[in-house]
Amino acid sequence: MTSSRTRDNSTDKTQDELRDNLPYPISDPEALSQNLVRLFEEGQKVVGAFMRKPDSQSGPYSAVSEMGQATKVLGEVLQVWMQEPAKVSETQNQLMQNYADLWSRSIQQMMGQDVDPVVEAQPGDSRFKDPDWDQIPYFNFLKQAYLLTAHWAEKIVQDSEGVDEATRQKAEFYLEQISSAVSPSNFPFTNPEVLRETFASNGENLVRGMDNFKYDLERSDELFKISQTDIDAFRVGENLAVTPGQVVFQNDIIQLIQYAPTTKEVYEVPLLIVPPWINKYYILDLVPQKSFIKWAVAQGFTVFVISWVNPDAELAEKTFEDYMSEGVKAATGAVCKATGVKKINALGYCVGGTLLATTLAQMAAENDKRIKSATFLTTQVDFSKAGDLLVFIDDQQLKMVEDLMQEHGFLDGSRMASVFNFLRPRDLIWPYVINNYLLGKKPFPFDLLYWNQDSTRMPAANHSFYLREFYEQNNLAEGKLRIDGKKLDLSEVKIPIYDLATKEDHIAPAESVYIGAKMFGGPVKYVLSGSGHIAGVVNPPEKKKYQFWTNKKFPDGYEEWFETAKESQGSWWPDWQKWLSRKSGKKIDPRKPGDGPLKPIEPAPGSYVQASS
Repeated sequence: MTSSRTRDNSTDKTQDELRDNLPYPISDPEALSQNLVRLFEEGQKVVGAFMRKPDSQSGPYSAVSEMGQATKVLGEVLQVWMQEPAKVSETQNQLMQNYADLWSRSIQQMMGQDVDPVVEAQPGDSRFKDPDWDQIPYFNFLKQAYLLTAHWAEKIVQDSEGVDEATRQKAEFYLEQISSAVSPSNFPFTNPEVLRETFASNGENLVRGMDNFKYDLERSDELFKISQTDIDAFRVGENLAVTPGQVVFQNDIIQLIQYAPTTKEVYEVPLLIVPPWINKYYILDLVPQKSFIKWAVAQGFTVFVISWVNPDAELAEKTFEDYMSEGVKAATGAVCKATGVKKINALGYCVGGTLLATTLAQMAAENDKRIKSATFLTTQVDFSKAGDLLVFIDDQQLKMVEDLMQEHGFLDGSRMASVFNFLRPRDLIWPYVINNYLLGKKPFPFDLLYWNQDSTRMPAANHSFYLREFYEQNNLAEGKLRIDGKKLDLSEVKIPIYDLATKEDHIAPAESVYIGAKMFGGPVKYVLSGSGHIAGVVNPPEKKKYQFWTNKKFPDGYEEWFETAKESQGSWWPDWQKWLSRKSGKKIDPRKPGDGPLKPIEPAPGSYVQASS
């Protein structure tokens, strides 16, 4: 009996020592086992519910349809690549040599030696910021093996001669999706932070993560939405879109908001803002510290903004031309009427800028001079180099989108949101998978990401026209776009233009914006901001973030422009204010919403922006 007890105690002691010597000790193995059983049981139910959702089936911009496209495109590249067996052999041999070198160095690290890595992650790659990726041989090996394989695959695509540029661009895009998805950081037993948390909490993080997954599944519409922020932390009209104003005009597709002045005098010429119709306008009126609209009002501008309707099937037949006439033109007329002026300044953001530019071309053909200057923010009018979004524009995918819109009368906003997330999977998809589902944490409250998830629908006729005429056929830039039976010519737009691009824009690349800027017939000031499509625009001066570039010259090519441009630190907003103030007339007494013929309908932000998808 005594020897038996001694042996049992010895065994228990050995097990305790083994457990305590693990890189991440298990605090309570029994609790961990129980939580893993709970996870498995609940996971079966949740995964079953997920598989019944529409995005588990094939459909435009769904994960299933995009994987089908990826298989097709990468198959075409592989077929070309396999026609050069000598090149294939050389590339494979190099990869095997790198693997062997990595294995040898990993063994040395396990023996306590300091060794240099075979490959390192790029600076700023947050996936591998945890120090255990470097310090523990197991994770270090996984990280480097992944990076070596990813670089090898990228090189295959880049060096595939005989592949046309469009196919290569698609292949690079889809390879990025696959490469991002299979990163070892995305799996619980190959991510040191997740594994450490799992053992420390006895798997409670994974159980919470399953609850988070279930919550996202229940709140998702057509496509599954990963929570990117704490959606309970924000309310439009309470802590977002709170700049004081009144809706002074509305029709089927817009509400027009006039903002209350905050200065003793204002410029005589008012400003009309045309935001994207595929998003809600308050990207320019986030929390007060970030609100471009609030800041513009504080500079003495009388500011109006269009708030687009969130359309349903009843508005399915609203066309792009309707958005011009009932949107930009109707708002222009209402601003003139409300303020008693004959001319206004206008600003368009993203596709709102494309809509504004098209309207300006039509107004030029009609000798309509009510808009005296235009500002474009990350706006494309030439789509020949429209970036990664071109991946989603081909006959097959457009046909799928049009069939879906024909069925519903609109395109659900979650599909466009999915597209934008696909453009930056490392930033907009996988960090939230890890945080929400593997670490079991709630996402951090972030106003911009709340706006990003607050998507809108798009009417079938308008969106189909936009995708076909602009993205697929580039008819506006080529002078072939017909509105009301007449061809439009951007060179006839001769008003002064401030054209802002952002340096890291995946949606409206800086070069694409530059090419379009050269097409206008009047004086154009092209400005480049640091950061990307949103952060480069929503950049208050007080933050002192990023930088911007200007150039008095306007050469033919973007690269030449950038090489000779002047870099200035901080926000572009003050530079724009100086430009616009010179085109805004004299100072006059401030105008309050309702002072003119247009009376208040309801307080800002209005009811259109409140409508959910």
